[in-house]
Amino acid sequence: MLPATSKLCAAISYRHLRNMTGLRRQAAVAISQELSRLASRSPGPSTWIHQVRRRSSLLSSRLEEKPFSEMEMSYIKQGEEALQKSLRILEDQDDWKTETVAGNGDKVLSKVLPDVGKVFRLEVVVDQPLDTVYGELVDNMEQMGDWNPNVKEVRILEKIGKDTVITHEKAAATPGNIVGPRDFVSVRCSRRRGSTCVLAGMSTTYGAMPEQEGFIRAENGPTCMVLRPLPGSPSQTRLTWLLSIDLKGWLPKTIINQVLSQTQVDFAKHLRQRLAR
Repeated sequence: MLPATSKLCAAISYRHLRNMTGLRRQAAVAISQELSRLASRSPGPSTWIHQVRRRSSLLSSRLEEKPFSEMEMSYIKQGEEALQKSLRILEDQDDWKTETVAGNGDKVLSKVLPDVGKVFRLEVVVDQPLDTVYGELVDNMEQMGDWNPNVKEVRILEKIGKDTVITHEKAAATPGNIVGPRDFVSVRCSRRRGSTCVLAGMSTTYGAMPEQEGFIRAENGPTCMVLRPLPGSPSQTRLTWLLSIDLKGWLPKTIINQVLSQTQVDFAKHLRQRLAR
């Protein structure tokens, strides 16, 4: 989502999807192996990566419950790829530079990746339990435009299984129209295991949602939010938001960097206000 959760292009060649059952099993095994590899490389975030891996190990049985179409399977794979890429980025603790630190401790960091570009990472603690935060960001995502002024609208276009959705997000223009209205079509997947939640996504294409008049179709991803209870304080939630966006159009990098980091700071402020109400 843009300013509120997201920047969500991997694609899959449909003509290779002949044996759907075999592909589902292959995809589930590959996802599990990748997350296992990530978990073994770092003592830092490896705990919640392991939790997500355990959750993903159930993917094979879930896919066998319903005969997904080729198109649906392609979206599921895109969501899982966004998840894997995001975890790899967050796992690497090196070379992050501080962009801004708010008085309440909210922090935005950034780094430049060769295959992605500049990514931003928000680290905040919210004085609400994980279930409350998760419910607002996932179950009530279509209400985000009601409380985040950076977002005009979030609409779910299609649900695929329990964990994957296709969304259309409209982002509001920045003050002074420095950055005009953008919109995004994204595939998102959620993984919840124990005390850890990961919400990941990336841009995708969706035939029923072509480019809209008055909006520049931007691209995002990989992006994700990680929610974990604050150690020793289950009534508080640590939120990490990885943001990667290509706003398109002719914009100086200094403007883009300023807008994206401020978007994350504003998001934390508006989320707290929403949860307090």
